[in-house]
Amino acid sequence: MNFKKLDNLKKRLDSHRPLEPTVVQNLKEDLIVKWTYNSNAIEGNTLTLNETKVALEGITVGGKSLREHFEVINHKEAILFVESLVQKDEMLSEHTIKSLHSLILKNIDDKNAGCYRNINVLISGAIHRPPSHFKVASKMEEFIRWYKTKAQSLHPIERACRVHVDFVGIHPFVDGNGRTARLLMNFELMKSGFPPVILKVENRLAYYEALDKAHTLNDYELFISLVGSLVEESFEPYWFVLGVS
Repeated sequence: MNFKKLDNLKKRLDSHRPLEPTVVQNLKEDLIVKWTYNSNAIEGNTLTLNETKVALEGITVGGKSLREHFEVINHKEAILFVESLVQKDEMLSEHTIKSLHSLILKNIDDKNAGCYRNINVLISGAIHRPPSHFKVASKMEEFIRWYKTKAQSLHPIERACRVHVDFVGIHPFVDGNGRTARLLMNFELMKSGFPPVILKVENRLAYYEALDKAHTLNDYELFISLVGSLVEESFEPYWFVLGVS
């Protein structure tokens, strides 16, 4: 994929930085609600966008499970954790991945939070089968080695996509892999100065198909193209609040 257009959009945004604190806060609040809603909805959370906003404000939504409320609260904490890692210019590590996952499953499944799985799993509806549980630790070590070496020569958007695809292909945890993968992908984008992307629940089918193609055929092109279009979209809220066309 030719990333020149997206690089130019980033340069354009960089020319407006630093942004006013009120602008940053407004964008951040909008992002947290939409990112949390869509990422959780992809995994089956039934809270609507407005219900997600209310739950993030600490209000209980009637008729919804405690788990669904914790998924919302936890996801916000995970986003803030990712932001703190970006500010410290941290590189990905097994420790940060486990810490991030611990936040995702906090008060939901504390036994498995931050712990690699000790059972074999299937990805519902996918052709790809994750590795056996006894291979997870070595696969994750291999993943981090790749990230610290070969991945660093890739364009940031391609690297972010590969991090998502390869991580979720290993499926190291019993639950919460998808949410964690999307957070890791955005961590890579944000670290390189790109806005985080939101994989919308209505694009779930295309998202799953692109993932499965990458896993079964080692062909990342469809997934990178999907994310590339989302990266382009992610600049739009900035142009709006900045009043530029």
